[in-house]
Amino acid sequence: MFSFFKKKKIIPHIRLTGVIGSVGKFKQGIDFNGQEEIIKKAFAIKKSPAVAISINSPGGSPVQSHLIYSFIRRLAKKEKKKVIVFAEDVAASGGYLIACAGDEIYANSSSIIGSIGVIYSSFGFKDLIQKIGVQRRVYTAGKNKSTLDPFMEEKKEDIDRLKNIQLDLHKDFINVVETSRGSKLKNLRRAKDGLLKDYHQKVILIICQI
Repeated sequence: MFSFFKKKKIIPHIRLTGVIGSVGKFKQGIDFNGQEEIIKKAFAIKKSPAVAISINSPGGSPVQSHLIYSFIRRLAKKEKKKVIVFAEDVAASGGYLIACAGDEIYANSSSIIGSIGVIYSSFGFKDLIQKIGVQRRVYTAGKNKSTLDPFMEEKKEDIDRLKNIQLDLHKDFINVVETSRGSKLKNLRRAKDGLLKDYHQKVILIICQI
């Protein structure tokens, strides 16, 4: 008597959870250095037809997001493997950029998806330090060495420079989305406007378009 057993397919799984980039001295965020070997091992399993990635991240560093995204796409192409992404609670901003590495993206109807944009925020303490009698002394070599100092008056040229940097980063983000989902998105204008899924399944279908 002979018995035949079908070989089970093994699908390696990578979990990316948390803020992308440096989040503090005692808490580790998601970064390329910490994920490189894990991603390599997942794609190194020869008999697996695909790699699964679960993402639960509100975003963070655009550089780290892009490094992880590019590395996943490069290995997927090299090893000829499909990438399937599962968005959990949130895959927004840099989290969504990484999700774009997937050939298919799956999301729950309550998942927060998208937020294609760039943000910078800070505080201004100029009036506060004046009120308590503190003087700010800054000495630099180089015109733009002290930019958007929270203890000094904002300068229009500094704000304009920051906006230009943000626009470049935003354009790069849009290019990633268009490259990844462009042929599947029905309305790229909505994606460019920073689409954020927070209440309706239709938005998931537009952003994911598997």
